Amino acid sequence: MGSQAPSAARTPVLWFFAVLAGALAAGAVIGFRGLIAGMEWLTTGHVGSLVEAARSLAPWHRALVGAVGGLLAGLTLHWGRRWAARGPDGAVNLDYIEAARAGRVDLNNRTTLVRSASALLSVSTGASIGREGPMVQLGAWLAAKLAHVAPLSADQRSVLLACGIAAGIGSAYHAPVAGVVFVLELALGFLAAQTVAPVLISSATAAVLMFGLVDPAPLYAMPTARLVPSSLGMALLAGLVCGGIGWAMLALVERGRAAFGRIPSLPLRLGAGGVLVGLLSAFVPEVWGNGYSTISHLLQGQSPWTWVLLILVTKFVATLLSTGSGAVGGMFTPTLFVGATSGYLIALVMSFWLPLAWVGDPRTLAVIGMAAMLTAVTHAPLMAIVMVLEMTNQFQLTVPVMLACGVAHAVSTQFGAKPMYGNPIEAHN
Repeated sequence: MGSQAPSAARTPVLWFFAVLAGALAAGAVIGFRGLIAGMEWLTTGHVGSLVEAARSLAPWHRALVGAVGGLLAGLTLHWGRRWAARGPDGAVNLDYIEAARAGRVDLNNRTTLVRSASALLSVSTGASIGREGPMVQLGAWLAAKLAHVAPLSADQRSVLLACGIAAGIGSAYHAPVAGVVFVLELALGFLAAQTVAPVLISSATAAVLMFGLVDPAPLYAMPTARLVPSSLGMALLAGLVCGGIGWAMLALVERGRAAFGRIPSLPLRLGAGGVLVGLLSAFVPEVWGNGYSTISHLLQGQSPWTWVLLILVTKFVATLLSTGSGAVGGMFTPTLFVGATSGYLIALVMSFWLPLAWVGDPRTLAVIGMAAMLTAVTHAPLMAIVMVLEMTNQFQLTVPVMLACGVAHAVSTQFGAKPMYGNPIEAHN
């Protein structure tokens, strides 16, 4: 027998470290939320919804906060990259998704800290990006650090990174099953026998901690959505529309990055994005932040179609500006925002021509639109279906959501757009 213990003998040890990885990921999410709240208070004097913070400020103040936040985030990236390149692990600069696909756990410590700091500045000053991306990145990084000290084989250490990603996704979105599906569908692209149990354990651990320490409610609490006889027809329409918008969103993000790339200075690039989003927020404060509070408002009551159309267009533009300028953050929640408002707007428009009993509650189509749009930009329908149903607790919508996601996937993939997280199957070839 060699000096290494058999893999089967170390399996309970792997499960133990999966629990620790889940706890670390939950801690990263809670800690980063606390940092955002602190920075928001420093910049706006307000804690809570970024949209409410924007409304509390004068229009010129919103524009100023966005401009200064973008410039500081750019300077942090600019100087931080130089510092990271001088580090002992400066040669390794893999994204956590790329690292999971490559079976590596040697994430760049300095790059992770720099990107997290830049994201904190962008998110807390109103950039139209998701705060969840940096949370997942920190959860994955802590799991990778844990893997370095765990008495496990190389293959099992790489499983811990997957555990951190799943637990981070589940914690950030109150969707533990979606975190597991995210890893298996997007990060790995296949089912590995030794990966499934630890990832389930890690995501469940993080969920228990988040539900116990933060809030047991779904991320998007809303009244129970009801199906009507035409729900499948409306879901089909939502899938077609969201599939097209999702494809356009992916294409426009790439064009936006190319346009901002013409600005040679990174601080000026992010500063320009911050100025433009700040100017938009001077007229429409709802463009601040990831869109969470606006989605919650939409799912709680009646909203006029003119307001929904206005925030859809302006938020869509703001998201393109923030991501195009290079602001560090996620696109999940902004994508959900576009899907929710698109679905809601489809229902309101259709009610002009069809009886309300046929169209149903606009909030039902908002939920369906969220899943369809997420499918269109990630090309990961299983993850989108599970995540949206978990986040809203509307599992009775499973069939129309499945139909809309299938149609959105078919439409979005027809035009050759590169999905948000790449193709995990191609990554293994």
